[in-house]
Amino acid sequence: MLYKKRFEVGFDDSQSKSSRDRKNEFKPKEHAMSDNSRTVSLVRNLREQFRSAVNSTIRKRLVVCFLGLVTLGTGSAIADVYLHNLFPFFNFNGFSGTYSSAGSVDLSGPFFQSLGTNGRTCETCHQPSDAFGLSAVNAQLRYFFTRGKDPLFAQFDGSTCPTGPINNSLVLNNGLIRIPLTVPPNTTDSLPPQFTITAVQDPYGCALTTDAQGQQIVSVYRRPLPTTNLGFLSAMMFDGRESFSLPLNKAQTFGANLNSDLTQQAIDATMGHAQGTQPPTAAQLSQIVSFELALNSAQLFDFAAGSLSKKANGGAEYLSTQPYYPGINDSLGADPGGEGFNPNAFTIYTSFENSRNPKQASIARGEQIFNTQPLTISNVPGLTTGTQQIMGTCTTCHDTFNVGNHSFPLPLDIGTSRSLIYETDPNIIAGLQQLQAPTLPVFELACTQGPLAGTSYYTTDPGKALISGQCSDIGRGKGLILRGLSARAPYFHNGVAANLQQVVNFYNHRFQIGLTQQQMQDLINFLEAL
Repeated sequence: MLYKKRFEVGFDDSQSKSSRDRKNEFKPKEHAMSDNSRTVSLVRNLREQFRSAVNSTIRKRLVVCFLGLVTLGTGSAIADVYLHNLFPFFNFNGFSGTYSSAGSVDLSGPFFQSLGTNGRTCETCHQPSDAFGLSAVNAQLRYFFTRGKDPLFAQFDGSTCPTGPINNSLVLNNGLIRIPLTVPPNTTDSLPPQFTITAVQDPYGCALTTDAQGQQIVSVYRRPLPTTNLGFLSAMMFDGRESFSLPLNKAQTFGANLNSDLTQQAIDATMGHAQGTQPPTAAQLSQIVSFELALNSAQLFDFAAGSLSKKANGGAEYLSTQPYYPGINDSLGADPGGEGFNPNAFTIYTSFENSRNPKQASIARGEQIFNTQPLTISNVPGLTTGTQQIMGTCTTCHDTFNVGNHSFPLPLDIGTSRSLIYETDPNIIAGLQQLQAPTLPVFELACTQGPLAGTSYYTTDPGKALISGQCSDIGRGKGLILRGLSARAPYFHNGVAANLQQVVNFYNHRFQIGLTQQQMQDLINFLEAL
């Protein structure tokens, strides 16, 4: 059986922008809330999105499309069902799709099977329709169609706390899953940490708990990372915990370490998120990893620009041919091939530069802005120290050719986890004011050892520090791959940017770029086309 149906729609781009700029918050109440009032609330929410995003002649087709996405998101495997390569999935900017080197996307393997006890599969948080990530709109639709019974909303980590009243607001509005992490000493750091940690704001009552062994457990809330484009990874997980022991930093060991890291990640996800009682079998793990490594996902089609692979090199198929090795085009000059840094890291839309299509020309201008627009980098632990300032471009941190992550492991703290209440850096404050941060716990980490002893930090996510125990790693996390962005809003690891407009506004203020309104729109259009 083949999944053959395709959707053809028209689109008014001027209408889509108002949709992207609006924060649509879905607010589920406790389960005592009546089914009728929940239904009315969500129907109104979806109706508003549809009316602002599309014209009335295609509304019915979009409903059919969304119903198809919900069917794919049920979280159970269907025997002998495949998605054609580049099967188009609707988003508010066009269509995204996935290319598999296996020839098609097999929906029947263990990636789509429940291997734990709560009904979840890998697909629960890694949806084909969302470039194998998870969008907030997807979560809202599934809540509506299942009345909150989809395995995504399992209380263990789909709710703000694993016990007490169920509160799914963070996954619904920001696509966030609760991640319980043990404060060192733990499996990655056998020594006590260089800091003490306390929760100075605990809105849900489980920010910092103690387990039966007396170890502190921190609840952080993060976006599920896409399980596609994995052949370009330089670190696994936001804090790098799955590649901490077997790093992805050398060409000679990259393939073997990536396979081992993905295998361990699948085990941890099954035993944790799926609440498994036993890990997957060796055969199941091998199939999951092989399935993931075959995938590349990207935006395929833009409603105003048209095909992104016709007369250009956008889309997932071209991405699958992109050469890569750890350190390629390293912006800090450590490319193991001896090549110097080329700031023109993105070249997929240079052919659009002289296009008569206004959107194509805008995308090309945005690509050039991303590559060459100067910005002032300051107070970015992991890249700068103290009051140091360096001049760079977007590709200083996003240097992997046509992919957008850093080609070496380089966890950074750009400030998105900081709290406006405690922050003192005016540039970080200006950036944070452009975002719509969810209500999250705030932690104080007081450094008691090492060169930063006597310093306190306030953050909603300690980042790599929970893995290494080092004060120098507080708040630091990896830069994410940028392909398929249109399919998986909201953005940043903690979902603080509802749309790409907010992402660009944040960077424009945070790094004093000074973009004009036209330049900002060009940059947004480019990011949407990735």
